[in-house]
Amino acid sequence: MAGLAQDGPADANGSDTLSERAASLVEHDIIAGRLAPGARLGIVDLVQRYEIGATPLREGLSRLVSRGLIVGIGQRGFRVAEVSREDLADITRMRTVVEMEALRLAIQNGDDAWEAGILGALHQMRRHIERIGDKFREGAPDFDRLHKGFHTALLAACGSKRLLSAHSELYDQAYRYRRVMMRGFDSGTHFVAAHQVLADRILARDIGASQATLESHLRSTLAFVYPPGQGD
Repeated sequence: MAGLAQDGPADANGSDTLSERAASLVEHDIIAGRLAPGARLGIVDLVQRYEIGATPLREGLSRLVSRGLIVGIGQRGFRVAEVSREDLADITRMRTVVEMEALRLAIQNGDDAWEAGILGALHQMRRHIERIGDKFREGAPDFDRLHKGFHTALLAACGSKRLLSAHSELYDQAYRYRRVMMRGFDSGTHFVAAHQVLADRILARDIGASQATLESHLRSTLAFVYPPGQGD
């Protein structure tokens, strides 16, 4: 009986790990553009593609519904979430609410280590762009890891795991749109300069100016991908 009691949690943990792995693989292919917006996600096809069982795949897909990357279509399964101006506007609205508060708290609570983390993240991103040149505009995984790392560093001292978790999920949801925007940068110099201004305002501990700069920064993707007056 003792052995049976131990097997249950172990199996549950294994299943949980597989479903999270399934979610991670599908999420990666969605944000990389390998699974197109609106594409139907057939369980049989995904089982063959990722070599993961049908049950953990369904569980993984259910997790991605809550992350806003796929949508359920009743008994017929799942589809990759469509892209639209309304969707990006909603993501941007939520990011603004979450990150304005997280930034305010981070500026109030941040210490020298927090400041060093911002400077370090900016330096790593700059050096990476210097090495790869204009390829940074392609949204390569290594680059986006550093880009996300910089934005996370800005908020890291907020003291709220939930705010940081919401920031992370919303950042990922915006990735498909941001890839379009990245192609609009004519050089890495301008990209780094925009992030340098953001870092400088925050390190100056001016909450109002920092929030205004960050809000403008977040809204720039919406303005670029869907210019005012232009329909989907």
